[in-house]
Amino acid sequence: MSEPEAKPQMRLKERLEILCKEMIDKGILYSEAMEQFEHCFIAEVLRKNDGNLLRTASRLGIHRNTLSKKVREKKKRRRP
Repeated sequence: MSEPEAKPQMRLKERLEILCKEMIDKGILYSEAMEQFEHCFIAEVLRKNDGNLLRTASRLGIHRNTLSKKVREKKKRRRP
């Protein structure tokens, strides 16, 4: 019995290009896209570091105070 042919995984660049096209087609502005990317990226690194701001900031290559400010600003925008 032969194994089913594995689909080649899309490279990150290809996945990103597809995502960008979808966002443009939906009329998403550059500023909105960047804000969403930053939020998702920071949230994932925070999750992988169990919420530790110092380790997260180090992994992101930014100062801990900068990260703290970004987290505070995001929390303020979520409040009604």
